[in-house]
This record gives sequence, C-alpha cells and structure tokens, in this order.
Amino acid sequence: MISLSRLINEFLDYIEIEKGRSLKTRANYNFYLHRFAGWGKLKTVGEITPESIRKFRLWLNRVVVGREGETMQSSTQNYHLIALRAFLKYCAKRDISCMAPEKIELAKQPSRQVQFLESDELTRILAAVRKTSGIVGLRDTAILETLFSTGLRVSELTGLKIESINLKRDEFTVRGKGGKTRVVFLSEEARSALKAYLEKRMDVSPYLLVSHDRAKKGRKGSGSLTPRSIQRLVDRYAVAAGVTKRISPHTLRHSFATDLLRNGADIRAVQIMLGHASITTTQVYTHVTDKHLREVHKKFHGKG
Repeated sequence: MISLSRLINEFLDYIEIEKGRSLKTRANYNFYLHRFAGWGKLKTVGEITPESIRKFRLWLNRVVVGREGETMQSSTQNYHLIALRAFLKYCAKRDISCMAPEKIELAKQPSRQVQFLESDELTRILAAVRKTSGIVGLRDTAILETLFSTGLRVSELTGLKIESINLKRDEFTVRGKGGKTRVVFLSEEARSALKAYLEKRMDVSPYLLVSHDRAKKGRKGSGSLTPRSIQRLVDRYAVAAGVTKRISPHTLRHSFATDLLRNGADIRAVQIMLGHASITTTQVYTHVTDKHLREVHKKFHGKG
C-alpha cells in the first residue's frame, strides 16, 4: 500500500504539473496536508475517516495561533479542508480506496467585508504621491494609477515586464491565478503615468517596476519590486494623505471593482476583468454598490 506521505507528494506534483497551480499554492497545500497527517500520526489514506476529520476540525478551531491567545480564523480552517478535499478527489480519481471527498463540509463563514477607497481618499493619496520628486514619484504614481485602472493583483503587477505593455493601446494581457490570461484596460491617467515613468528610466531591467534605491545604483537588470515593497509605499502614502483606514494594494483592486459597479457596470463583466473563476467571489461587492436599496430607503423610510 502506498504511504500517505508519498501520495501527498504525488498529489502536489499533480496539481503543479497537470492542474497548473502556482508554487505558492503547492507550498500551501503541502503545509495543510502534512499538518493534518502529522497531527493524526496518519500513515495511510485509509486512516482518513469522518471521525479523524471531525477531531482535526475541533483542533483547528481551538488551537492558539497568536501571541494574544487568538484562535485560527474560520477561513484559514477552511483552507485545510479544501486541501484535504482536493487530495481525496485525486485519490478517488486514481481508484485508490478512500473517504468520499464530498463528506467534507466547509465551516460557515461570516459575510466578508471589503475595504475600498472613496474617490476623495484616492485623490488625496495620489496628491501625496505627486509630492515625491524624481523618478520614484513618477514610478509610485504609475503604480497607484495602474492598480486602480486595471484591478490587478499586486503579484500580477510586480510580474509585469515592459514588453508586456503597449502604451499605444489602452489594454494588455496579464496572466493571473492558475495561469489564466485576461485583458485589462488602462485609463488615460494610468497610461500617461506609465509613459512618464518609462521615459525617465535609464536602467536595462526588463521589469516594468523596479527599485531606484541609490544603494543599488549600477546594478544591471535589477529585479522587479516585490509585493511587500508596494505594500510599504501604499502604507506610506495613505498616512501622508491622512487616510485612517488600513489599506493595501488589494484595496485598490476592491476600489476598482466598487467604482465599476457603482457606475452601473454589469457584474459579469467585472468578474471577467477581475479574473474571478466564480461570480460568487465577485458578488461580495454588491452589498456596497446596490443603488436600488438606497432608492427604496429614501422613497419609503420615515414617510408615516
């Protein structure tokens, strides 16, 4: 009988090669599955039973993960269950006798709240960016304008190369999660910001966004900015602009979707532009963009 550890490793190879999952997804699934196997001291897939999963779920719900005694979020608990379910589906596909994957039910989660910028907050942040002089200011303006214009994930933005962008057109193709490609669109502001930044570039790096730290000056082919670098600059400009809510590069993605929906865009079109596999993911934005509810409230509330 094949050991559970070997089956897990074969499954990880499968999702990377056959399913096209990213190395990060592979690493996450590796952590979740080996955590389960290690917790239960499981040696074979036959030892995965409804009872062992029930006990594992109780452990996940109670284990302390933070310095202040915080327990694991339900969404993180569900990531473990999603990995287990995918693994069991793989085993069933190989005709390996195992527990039915559909017996694993995900924990119910509270409604997700999305954080987005109001138009005046975005204006203030962009004004703060423009106070930064030189090429760094041009780069940072290009970053924020592009995030808001395209709804790109920060990992997608940092992976872009100059050759990917044709500034004579207002659209380009990006490869997102699962290796799927989609078309994104540049506003006039984003296109102008990118053009101004690229015209000032003197390095030979192929990446669209690079560090301009003087300590790194002279390095040929400097690598792209990291997602963490972009997070730090977004934090810095939000503070400078007096925006008190906690924001991240992903907040610009939320703002992009909210802006489209508030102005009447079809949710299916927004789903495609965001690169969501399921429209259910996109529907998280509808509770903050439903103008009909506001109109009903104004029309009927307090008229008695």
